[in-house]
Amino acid sequence: MPPHIPHTDRPDLKADCANCFGLCCVALPFARSADFAADKPAGTPCGNLRDDFRCGIHTRLRESGYTGCTVFDCLGAGQKVSQVTFGGRDWRAEPDTARTMFAVFPVVRQLHELLRYAAEALDLPAARPVHPELSRLHDRIDALSRGGADELAALDVGALRAEVNVLLLRAGELARAEVPGRRKDHRGADLMGARLRGARLRGASLRGAYLIAADLTGADLRRADLIGADLRDADLSGADLTGALFLTQAQLNAARGDGATRIPDALTRPAHWTARPGRAARR
Repeated sequence: MPPHIPHTDRPDLKADCANCFGLCCVALPFARSADFAADKPAGTPCGNLRDDFRCGIHTRLRESGYTGCTVFDCLGAGQKVSQVTFGGRDWRAEPDTARTMFAVFPVVRQLHELLRYAAEALDLPAARPVHPELSRLHDRIDALSRGGADELAALDVGALRAEVNVLLLRAGELARAEVPGRRKDHRGADLMGARLRGARLRGASLRGAYLIAADLTGADLRRADLIGADLRDADLSGADLTGALFLTQAQLNAARGDGATRIPDALTRPAHWTARPGRAARR
């Protein structure tokens, strides 16, 4: 078995738009809303997509009403489908590939999401009891993600997600168990708009919790399990997410924060977060 590469150093799990055929701008649908300035059905190119597969308004997406685009992260699925599954053949030059390519892209994106979570769990020393089984499942999913288009289109991603989730749940429990004291369980809780300013949520389970527009200003979220938590428009100003489990860049991009918000080293502070006057930005 090849040596394990930390998930923070996995370029294959990071978007590389230069090697993608603009798949997220074509394959996925969106509707006119607070997140998108127009309607677009699946399989139809966004009006802002240029001939070179780049976005014509990339530097001003939020100002142009396309906040949803700044939140999405393909986790490297775009370049894999473009360069591996279809061997560098683009849907414009070979229109016959378009329908299958657009159908396969969201499948591979889900596989990469599972790979990303599994890779993070394999980086957790406390989760060693589940590492052997998780490593085998990770390698199986990785192999599937490199399969042919027909094989990918027929894949039951839901069944794979269920297998991985059991191990991720256990990994999260083992990691959170290292936090002293009583750990709160808000798994799947409806906390939309909740007033959680300064809340002590260290080591809490917030798996799948609805935290839309919640006030988490100054909250302690160290070692909290945030897999699947909906953080859209949540206020993380001054919050401490050091060591938060299964937190993704997309979740941070969907939230609000400031220069005092502390985030895991593996993630990047979103450009739209404001800097708090008089305070230096901290990770």
